[in-house]
Amino acid sequence: MNDVLKRIGNAGLVPVVVIDDAELAVPAAKALIDGGLEIMEVTMRTDQGLKAIVKVKEAYPQMLLGAGTVLSIENAREALDAGAEFIVSPGLNPDLIEWCQGQKIAVTPGAVTPTEIQQALKFNLTVLKFFPGNIFGGIKGCEALYNPYRMVKFIPTGGVSLNNLEDYASKPYIHAIGGSWLCSSADINQKNFDQITRIVKESVDKLLGFELADQGNSTKSEKGSLPAAEIISGSFGFNLKRGNPVDYAETAGTIAIKTNNVDRAVYYIEKKGNKLGWSIKLENNAEKTVIYLEGDAGDLSVHLFQG
Repeated sequence: MNDVLKRIGNAGLVPVVVIDDAELAVPAAKALIDGGLEIMEVTMRTDQGLKAIVKVKEAYPQMLLGAGTVLSIENAREALDAGAEFIVSPGLNPDLIEWCQGQKIAVTPGAVTPTEIQQALKFNLTVLKFFPGNIFGGIKGCEALYNPYRMVKFIPTGGVSLNNLEDYASKPYIHAIGGSWLCSSADINQKNFDQITRIVKESVDKLLGFELADQGNSTKSEKGSLPAAEIISGSFGFNLKRGNPVDYAETAGTIAIKTNNVDRAVYYIEKKGNKLGWSIKLENNAEKTVIYLEGDAGDLSVHLFQG
């Protein structure tokens, strides 16, 4: 799979951003980064889109920038020149796909029918935009198309919000989830950048869906448990109450944390500087991936699994 598409899948969320004033693009990008997302799909719906891509790329080179609502080769060429690293189209345009592949730039065209998926597969495209998602069945529509096309994954956009994000987060056929709720035009234009950051953080939490799954034997002392508690709270966003006897007297010797998607969880945890060790554990004659946290975790053994 294309490296850019892998990065999109790891991020799991694609903010669809409409810029009315290019001067607001950089603070909007910063709000996304502060919330934990280094990806941004700037739509070509306004004449400020290309200027916004240029400004954001200059300010934040680490931001993975895409151009959305690309309807023609000319649009795609302008976006590429501005600094876009991937192209998103609401529909399936064979000429546009051929041009993007010739330029070696990732492209995710819209496909919501078996016929369109068949066309996309002719171009060896297996990551497709599902738009408008709410009109074509939402998660049920994605699942129905995935049943005969197990090689395809979708990026549903349209109708996704904080209210139903969790319906999509754990599905194997969802590559990522796109939407304007992450960075709305209203919040950008009203300069509600703290609000954007808050929504992004909450969305990432729901995307990952970390839950404390089970506990083993208690540790014996605060010295044994506190380092592990700090690792857990830093990696998974759980609250840490220092000085509370429960922090160590009842902390588990072994702790399991469930997530919606192990690969995404690893991506976000390692962004925080925590390195993970991989191992395979066999359960019921089926392979199950279990991730173990490396580093000083006191008396605790911490592992992460997809459930």
